[in-house]
Amino acid sequence: MNREMLMLVDAISREKNVERDVVFGAVEAALAQATKKLYSGEVDIRVAVDRDSGSYETFRRWHVVPDEAGLQLPEQEILLFEAKEQIPDIEVDEYIEEPIESLPIGRIGAMAAKQVILQKIRDAEREMLLNDFMSRGEKIFVGTVKRMDKGDLICEAGRVEGRLRRSEMIPKENLRSGDRVRAMIMDVDLTLRGAPIILSRSAPEFMIELFRQEVPEIEQGLLEIKTCARDPGSRAKIAVLSHDKRVDPIGTCVGVRGTRVNAVTNELAGERVDIVLWSEDPAQFVIGALAPANVQSIVVDEEKHAMDVVVDEENLAIAIGRGGQNVRLASDLTGWKINIMDAAESAQKQAEESSGIRQLFMEKLDVDQEIADILIEEGFTSLEEVAYVPIQEMLEIESFDEDTINELRSRAKDALLTLEIAREESVEDVSQDLRDLPGLTPELISKLVEAGVHTRDDLADLATDELTDITAQSAEDATALIMKAREHWFAGQA
Repeated sequence: MNREMLMLVDAISREKNVERDVVFGAVEAALAQATKKLYSGEVDIRVAVDRDSGSYETFRRWHVVPDEAGLQLPEQEILLFEAKEQIPDIEVDEYIEEPIESLPIGRIGAMAAKQVILQKIRDAEREMLLNDFMSRGEKIFVGTVKRMDKGDLICEAGRVEGRLRRSEMIPKENLRSGDRVRAMIMDVDLTLRGAPIILSRSAPEFMIELFRQEVPEIEQGLLEIKTCARDPGSRAKIAVLSHDKRVDPIGTCVGVRGTRVNAVTNELAGERVDIVLWSEDPAQFVIGALAPANVQSIVVDEEKHAMDVVVDEENLAIAIGRGGQNVRLASDLTGWKINIMDAAESAQKQAEESSGIRQLFMEKLDVDQEIADILIEEGFTSLEEVAYVPIQEMLEIESFDEDTINELRSRAKDALLTLEIAREESVEDVSQDLRDLPGLTPELISKLVEAGVHTRDDLADLATDELTDITAQSAEDATALIMKAREHWFAGQA
């Protein structure tokens, strides 16, 4: 029987063009699966087949787990202290094995064993084809639509299949069986049956890669696409940077008579592309990203990572775009929150902000409106600036003498100290579980308290935009903090 097993392994190996080890592994899995059926519980069985003689041994084994973890799977696990009684130097994550009687091959259901072996062979073939495909380093999958699967498209390139989910298709694009399709390879998930390559036609990375193929200067390193924002099938913006002053980044990406950008547009169902210059200066970058609108002025708020952009009445609709599309894409492209307003709205907002600052100075510095207005006109917006801006700069203010300046700085420092003491006292009202939350600094806790957030559950109940308004964090950081606060809700479900 052992000799027949070796002959069978050799025959399957040659027929399927897979390694003998893979076939032996399939045989071992089939024997282990059949042996498990002799036990009532979910036991762990290992079968070892000798590659030369064909003889095999069977073992029941237990996974060694830490004592404090307890037994989650009693039939398959053993605590470390118990394992050490048998093997003194054994460590966590190792196995204790006990030889058991091997199941004769003749008693295994022939069909069941054959099915397991053939499935293992198919899996090995699939993995080999996939590894061969991925080793080419291609980023774009080029194939044909093979079939529909629960709304997803299964696409075929040779003998390799990819899955294009409905959410990753371009809206209103009607792809049918047999159509040629190109899509970005986003991920490879071997747990998916049939089509392990995850594809996307709506991802910004797909547009960047299409431009890379159409514009040789990008591959040569003369140009670089820094960021991309898309409204798939409708409109997109890309930010380009030239590493060679002789190369015009926008003209190069557009191509002669628009040939290059049109090739990308045609591939993406007519999606229009705005090409803008990337700039290290955030304000300049935002001005370019809002094209074709003309910008009058910009006010940058570093703390909130936002910009107030002022445009005239004629450019207001252009800057916002249909359904807010232009400003939304510009915001995604630059990473800044952009508030579009006309001159009247800007003046009103500045007046409201000045009124708030004026009230702060009058109350905390105990000064009249005239002095508060002088500070505002000189660009002071906070108590910290009054207290700690170099005194030489303040001495340049014609309306103030040195004694006045020293008095203002002294009052500002006293006011800040009073506010800090009040802030520390308010933090004492915060629950311990919120204070202990990783990632929460005293400054963030203070802002949360001011917004009425005193417990971990209060924080967990917030939406991302609510938290960003309170703390001025990025949306990504705010989401991570909220999810961290919610962890205890799901801890008991594991």
